[in-house]
Amino acid sequence: MLDAAPSSSTPLRTPDWYRSATRWTQLTLAEDDPVKFDPQQWIDIFKRTQSNATCISAGGYVAYYPSKVPLHYVSKFIGDSDPFGTLVEGARGLNMHVMARVDPHAIHTDAADAHPEWVMVDRDGNRMRHWAYPDVWVTCAYSDYNFKFMPEVLRELTTNYDIDAIFANRWQGHGVCYCDACRTDFKAASGHDLPLTNSLEDPAWLAWGAWRRTKLSRLVVEWDQVMKAIKPHTSFIPNMGSVSLMEFDLDMIEKYCPFLCVDDQGRHGTEPVWKSGRNGKRMRATFQDRPAILITSIGPEEAYRWKDAVTTGPEIRAWMDSGTTQGLLPWFTKFNGVVPDARWIEPVAESFDLHARLEPALAATQPVAEIAILDPTTTLRHHDHASRRVAEAHDMGFYHALVEARLPFEMLSDAVMTPERMDQFKVLILANSTCLSEAQAEGLAAYVARGGSLVVAHESGYRTPDNQPRDTPVMADLLGYRLTRPARGPVKNTYVALNGDHPINQGFDGAARIMGGTHLIGVEAVDGSEQPFLFVPDFPDLPMEEVYPREEPRGAAVIARQHPGGGRTVYIPWNIGAIFWEVFAGDHARLIANSVRWALGKRSDVEVEGQAVVDLSVREGEGSTVVLVNNITNPMMMKGPIREVYPVGPLTLSLAVPAGRELRAVERLSTGEDLDFALADGRVRVSIAQLETLDAIQFHWS
Repeated sequence: MLDAAPSSSTPLRTPDWYRSATRWTQLTLAEDDPVKFDPQQWIDIFKRTQSNATCISAGGYVAYYPSKVPLHYVSKFIGDSDPFGTLVEGARGLNMHVMARVDPHAIHTDAADAHPEWVMVDRDGNRMRHWAYPDVWVTCAYSDYNFKFMPEVLRELTTNYDIDAIFANRWQGHGVCYCDACRTDFKAASGHDLPLTNSLEDPAWLAWGAWRRTKLSRLVVEWDQVMKAIKPHTSFIPNMGSVSLMEFDLDMIEKYCPFLCVDDQGRHGTEPVWKSGRNGKRMRATFQDRPAILITSIGPEEAYRWKDAVTTGPEIRAWMDSGTTQGLLPWFTKFNGVVPDARWIEPVAESFDLHARLEPALAATQPVAEIAILDPTTTLRHHDHASRRVAEAHDMGFYHALVEARLPFEMLSDAVMTPERMDQFKVLILANSTCLSEAQAEGLAAYVARGGSLVVAHESGYRTPDNQPRDTPVMADLLGYRLTRPARGPVKNTYVALNGDHPINQGFDGAARIMGGTHLIGVEAVDGSEQPFLFVPDFPDLPMEEVYPREEPRGAAVIARQHPGGGRTVYIPWNIGAIFWEVFAGDHARLIANSVRWALGKRSDVEVEGQAVVDLSVREGEGSTVVLVNNITNPMMMKGPIREVYPVGPLTLSLAVPAGRELRAVERLSTGEDLDFALADGRVRVSIAQLETLDAIQFHWS
């Protein structure tokens, strides 16, 4: 199996070619590779990994083919060879799909001297040399370099080579460019001078984000049109992180991007191993049915850029398998065609082999869930890369709490909150959707009136879509509160006290109060609302003799409300998601899980029992349900690289039997074996004796 070539029935060179491109090899060449690497070794790797598609370095900063485009720098090692053409021919010989990679983010001195307007300029008016290699220059992504020069490169590649697409890396630019053309264009479009800060209170910064979105969306359209004019089945595929969906016009992506590439190649710093799978949920949050691919590096992804190194095999597999769990197609990337360290090949082949085994069931099913986290694109699109990480902490905290609680869930973008999309879920979570429109708030209220439930935290709805503050939060009436004091903080040594007997404050046995947040909002609950937790009024944290409460608990810290249509709402007026993400207090995790379970109002359709940390995904198709169970139990779960796998088990998987269905069989897809099952009280229970990494259990119904 591992050496099998892709089937000759693969739909090559058709507009739907990408649908059978499900396992990708990317080779990013170094300039001296033409005289050092072995193309046949890579063709063998294509076969070894069961790759059915490949992305190969072609041009842009360096051309790996004999380009005739003026000022297109060709590798000085190329001689009479054509490395790109050789690899294309080898891949096509295996009936693989082929995508050419270009990188337009830098140019050599001859091009910079001939066209100084192609070079990015900093805020002090200096042309920018490359931060890592000062011999070359950083390009302005909004200049004629991208709009006139690069289209000539795309024409040449599409005309001369048997490719299906061109993939661009680092094509979006590197922040604000202060060149004369950008100054003039931005001023004419917005009326503002270019921003000097990334403050959300700066109207020029907000206007620049919209201007950049328009320029880059136009670029995608024009590059795609250049290719289709030559070969109608081809496409331009921009490299995107999961956050890129909020940076571009959705209509443009819908029309011009047949599939989506997530460039999140591995963990760096302190980062949970489930984060690669989150990218899959996030892509589906906007484009529910569009294929999405996870790019994984075989090396470490730390800030020190060991790009030609190899990380541990278990880490490679864990990152890929997390993506597979949440519906992302696997893609690995190797920098440098020379392979001095081959330890990555086996784990990549194993992960790709598992994907090949699961692929038939994955292709025949679609992800489903009762719960969804609302992806706050309206809020996050105002942020740059650095501030976005802070803003996303609220969502990350809720995400991790749901993983720990073993509650399967999806994500839904607030940009596509149609009634049809919302009604796929019984509970929507707004961890801190600060910017919401009146129409979005009305849609959420209608969702609750139809029986849907909300769990809402912190400053959700406190600002307009343009980031302007509101005097009255847009969802206050729905959630059952009046604002009495705006957010304040950071505040130390805060607590919330249990109030009465409510499902949301269960499980804290022995505690009268638990840790609170660090950014607090004063609210007053309206009649008809319950208050499972109250704020403990502030008291000092030093001197130690002064650390005691002066007043009795007062002021709603959690507001729970049942609505006439059957929906439920929970409002937590403090930063529970962000503070849980920072300190990982168990009480905060329990409070989040309790709130979601109460909002759900029923037993979860899928449950897993046993000692393990697992990431879950549920998929449904005609006559079957597939539950993917990804074992992420590991001392390195939050900080890679993983050294070894820690098997878990036995686990018991419990699933509610769909109405009107009878169970025929239960199959473990990694091995193909049938599993014993027990039926009782409308649920089926299956035992998994041992789980090493990722597996999928398929329930066949009649």
